[in-house]
Amino acid sequence: MKKLIALCLCASSILLAAEVEVTADKFFADDKKKISTFEGHVIVIKESDKLTANKVVIEFDDKKQPIRYIATGNAKGNLTMNQKKYYGEAEKMTYEPSKSLYTLEKKAFLHEIETDKKVYGDFIRADQNSGQYQVDGKGAAPVKFIFKVEDKKQ
Repeated sequence: MKKLIALCLCASSILLAAEVEVTADKFFADDKKKISTFEGHVIVIKESDKLTANKVVIEFDDKKQPIRYIATGNAKGNLTMNQKKYYGEAEKMTYEPSKSLYTLEKKAFLHEIETDKKVYGDFIRADQNSGQYQVDGKGAAPVKFIFKVEDKKQ
């Protein structure tokens, strides 16, 4: 039952709505809890962003607008933050559209493509509004930050 479900959900942004497309092997919705659960080969596409995972739960507000996307199990994403392209991986990735906040947890990795900056940690939070990034090893391993430096020899 590959790619049984293809749903289009409207997600609001500050100025205009963007279409969100979700495909998965299985789909379950609970109107009372205001959640939709997608399982098996889940792909979420919104504009140029693409998220894949084994499972994605989308939580909605009373107006049926997404307030949180929670991806678990081999979560990987091509993301755009502050007009920059990123690739991220984690056991759990959460995106809160109203806060423009990405949180990557457990074996987290975030790579800024253009500058080739790479951050590894057990917890990475990227706040698009403030431009702030928080990385924590949570005691499991040290935080690692990799970047390139050009030495100019005279």
